[in-house]
Formats: sequence, C-alpha cells, structure tokens
Amino acid sequence: MPSAVWFAPWKSGPAGAGLDDDAGDAGAGGGPGVVSVTEFVPHRPWDALGVGIAGAALRRIWHDVEGAVGLWLWTVPDLLRPRSGAVSVWRDETCLAGFVSRPDHLRIVRAYRDRGTLRSAMWRTEDFDRAATREAARALLTGRTDWPAR
Repeated sequence: MPSAVWFAPWKSGPAGAGLDDDAGDAGAGGGPGVVSVTEFVPHRPWDALGVGIAGAALRRIWHDVEGAVGLWLWTVPDLLRPRSGAVSVWRDETCLAGFVSRPDHLRIVRAYRDRGTLRSAMWRTEDFDRAATREAARALLTGRTDWPAR
C-alpha cells in the first residue's frame, strides 16, 4: 500500500472555534471528541476526481456544519489506484450522525456508492490532540494500523 498520503490543511468547524486553521499540527485542541476516518477507493481511477471535487465542496461549507471541530481531506494520488477521504473531528457522535444524514452528504454517497469501496473507522478521544489524531489516521491509511473489523 502506498504511504504517500497528502493531507489538505486543517479546516476548523464551528465547534473548533479557537483552533487556528494555520497552526498546522501544532494547534492541539483539547477536550473530548469523536474522530472519523473515511477512505474511498474508486473501481475506476477516473472517478477519483469527481469524489475529490465533491469533498472539496463540503470542506468549503465546513464552518457551518453543526458540531464539527474540524477536518482534513486526504488523498493518495496513485494513477492506477487513487484513494481519498476525510479525517473529521466532532463534538460527539450525534453531531457526526447529523452530518452523515445531511442531504448534501447523502447526494455524494448515493452518487458514488456503486463506483468504489468505502471504509471507515471511528473512535472517541477524551483530550483531542491534532498531531496525534493525524498520526493515528496516517497509520490507518498507510497500513501500519489495521482497520477495525466490521
């Protein structure tokens, strides 16, 4: 599995007020939260562009997503087997569930559900640390840590 995971800059949500978007991984965060990591692998490489554009569109409205602490979009730009997804941090599971059921998110999921495979992982943290969270996500995405069994 390729290990060159490229992360877009951190984007704070309304529940992440005070977390500097420009602080890189140095801006810790603190407090409890829920972390969600998603990975989409298209069956055909050319579908990667569309799902990436859709993810970027959701990122643009992130400041309005209820309960969102913040997120990174990520990609592995392999020409034959591209992968992409998001690492999102939430105030709680209810806020994550609210986002998953949003009409704009559901439209994207429905448009791409038969065009690739999706997997996800979720965990709770009592003291959110941006650098530690990103490293844990990178470990999943590069295969250094196993994805949870479903």
